[in-house]
Amino acid sequence: MNMRKVERSEILDLGAYEAIRPHFRGRMIAEKEHRRVMVGEHMTFLLENHDTVLLQIQEMMRTERISDERAIQHELDTYNELIPGQNELSATVLIAYEDPTERREMAFKLAGLDRAIHFEVGGKRQKTTWIMAPGEDASRVPAINYVRFTLTDAAVTALRDGADATLVVDHPAYDARATFPPNVRQAAIADLSPN
Repeated sequence: MNMRKVERSEILDLGAYEAIRPHFRGRMIAEKEHRRVMVGEHMTFLLENHDTVLLQIQEMMRTERISDERAIQHELDTYNELIPGQNELSATVLIAYEDPTERREMAFKLAGLDRAIHFEVGGKRQKTTWIMAPGEDASRVPAINYVRFTLTDAAVTALRDGADATLVVDHPAYDARATFPPNVRQAAIADLSPN
């Protein structure tokens, strides 16, 4: 069964969202702590689900003051791409360097990152799909990226049975790996078994 996409009927207008924003945003920030994995010092992977995507849409509408129906539909179409399908996990990859000069240099040094990110379950690599934004320049890597991992049935079963889940980055300019802590593993298992 696939995870439910965000529907237009769930999107609140700006005034209604402002009224619930402190509570909703606070709840989602707490939930994101159980969906975040640091891989090395500069990359954070955040597992996405229905609620995290709903938050992103509402926050984008708030920031950009979006109220036009076509623009709202565009945000829905764009961000719903992050919701994983059957046997999939989806993540936002955040790349952060404090120093502006290093940040600019690494944007170019990390070119090809799309081929260097892997997800392993029990030591076996799963299919990785880099979601490239329209018009994105392949010679540099933006600070925010999106990736999807497609797991075999055997990998889903192994994860549920306790196998390690590990994110691997094996790029010449960035070499790091991180195993999911228990809370993130549980979030991943929930994402693979949506209600």
